[in-house]
Parts: sequence; structure tokens; C-alpha cells
Amino acid sequence: MSDADQTALLARIAEALERQSPPPAPSLGLGAARAYVFDAATRSLRAVPRVSRIDFELLCGIDHVASILLDNTRRFANGLPANNALLWGARGMGKSSLVKAVHGLLEAEGLPLVLVEIHREDIEALPELLLSLAAADERFLLFCDDLSFDAGESSYKSLKAVLEGGLEGRPPNVLFYATSNRRHLMPRQMIENERSTAIHPGESVEEKVSLSDRFGLWLGFHACNQETYLAMVERYARHFGLEVAEAELKHQALEWATTRGSRSGRVAWQFIQDRAGRLGRRL
Repeated sequence: MSDADQTALLARIAEALERQSPPPAPSLGLGAARAYVFDAATRSLRAVPRVSRIDFELLCGIDHVASILLDNTRRFANGLPANNALLWGARGMGKSSLVKAVHGLLEAEGLPLVLVEIHREDIEALPELLLSLAAADERFLLFCDDLSFDAGESSYKSLKAVLEGGLEGRPPNVLFYATSNRRHLMPRQMIENERSTAIHPGESVEEKVSLSDRFGLWLGFHACNQETYLAMVERYARHFGLEVAEAELKHQALEWATTRGSRSGRVAWQFIQDRAGRLGRRL
């Protein structure tokens, strides 16, 4: 075999080996930003230059749980032990707002903490994401909003393994926060169906609801009463300098809540946005 033939043969062998080797892991794209959204399609992080959030001091009616979550997050940012947290309860009562507000407050204090949001439909990619984050120098607050699982879904099993219980477990530089309207992340009818159809219903149900046990902190958010709702409205109005008489503000706020059929922090904020727009004020 001539030298030219040998060279060609070696080139074909090298090309075949390259085709069989796995592609290099894509870069997460970490940079100067302090907040990112995980893109499961590209396995990368998309920078969020400006996080949509409300200042911590504007949150009203959730003082106790806010204090607990802030203390837990501050310990983690300082390199101390901290627990994963599940924020569950009534819709519109500030669960996701609190997570973002806590990150904003610690960022203002100069503590090194990067916020990373992962969508619930991308939970199956969580083990791969954690592996990449574990290799980075930063400390990460991983956040999943409106986390829940329906009948037939099995991705919750991978979440259980990475939170606690797997060989590797959660990386020491990653903390996981999730919000949900469901305390056990599963719909009630799904749990009841397991009780009625499983051969060993107790074991089957325990396997489903044990996911929430992997969170060291359970923080409950409950529907607010009229007094708390009005306090939220007044705090927003005072902060943004909306010039509306107190009696008129309360009357309009209650009328707004009646048309919405509920009272919550979200409803209060939507009312303030409406009033500010009518007054020609920017928030």
C-alpha cells in the first residue's frame, strides 16, 4: 500500500471515529448577567438583563413566610446550609413574586447569587442542568414556577432523585425553589385514583406524594381577607405616589376586586396598574 493510500485510509478512519464520538457539551452561556432562563432545546442559559419583579418591601400580607425564605436564601448565598423550598397555596398571593424579590434584595446587598428559571415542561432536563451548574463557580438559585404533575407524567421521578436521595444529590452550589397551587404537586383526584386502583394503595400514594417531602421548607400562602387586600393597595399607591383620596381608593379597590371575584396580591397589583394608567403615571 502506497503512502497516499495509507494517508487516505487513516483519514477515513479518523472521520469515522469523529462521527461515532458524542458531540461536545454545549456551553451554558454564563456571563455577567445575574439571572437566566434555561433553554432546554439548546441546553443553554438565556440571559435576562432585567428581571420583572416587585421590591421586597412592597410585598404585604406574607411577612412571616417572606422572612423565612429570605433567611434561608441568605444563608445559602453566604455558603451556609439551606433547604430547598416549596411555596404552595392560593393563586396570586405572591409565591413567585417573593422568590424574585428575595433574589433582588440579596443582589442589592452584593451577595453572589445567580437566579436560573427552568420551566416545568423542561424538568426532565434538570439532572443535566444540575451537572453543568455544579461545575461552575457561582452559587445558583434554581427556580421553577407553577410546578405540578398530572396523571401519566413520570418526570417527577427525576426531580425526586436530584433533590434528595440520588447518589450525587443536589450540588452544594445549587438551591431549588418551586411554586405550586398544590401542596403535594399532584392533583387530588390523581391521588384518590391511586388509592382506589392500586394493589397496594398506601405504597402507591406514598410514592407520589413523597416528592414534596424532598423540600425542607413548605411555605403556605393563603387567600387574603379584605383588610389585607386594602393594605396591599394602599402600600402600592403610597410607594408610587398615586394621588387618590383614601376613601375613593378603597372604594375603587373593592369594586375592582368584586368584578374579579377574588382578593389577592395579584388583583391588588392589577388594580394599581389600572389606576396609574388612568392617572397618566408610569410605574
